[in-house]
Amino acid sequence: MKTENYNPSVFEVKLAKAILACTDQIQKQMGEELKIIDSVEHFQIDNPMVTLHVTDKDGDVHELVIKVIQRPDKH
Repeated sequence: MKTENYNPSVFEVKLAKAILACTDQIQKQMGEELKIIDSVEHFQIDNPMVTLHVTDKDGDVHELVIKVIQRPDKH
């Protein structure tokens, strides 16, 4: 399949949505030191992002950003 639109591409959006859907599994993998308190999705922008707000064992809030980038086809 030749990708014609990269801003955002269908694959970028699908992967970002899949990451968001796996928040529970991500939480389990991060253990008890970090707790996901909120997630924000930005699917319609170029290079979609998923932002996770987490708290650490001291109660400090941190922001983790996952940005999905598809490189242009090389053929």
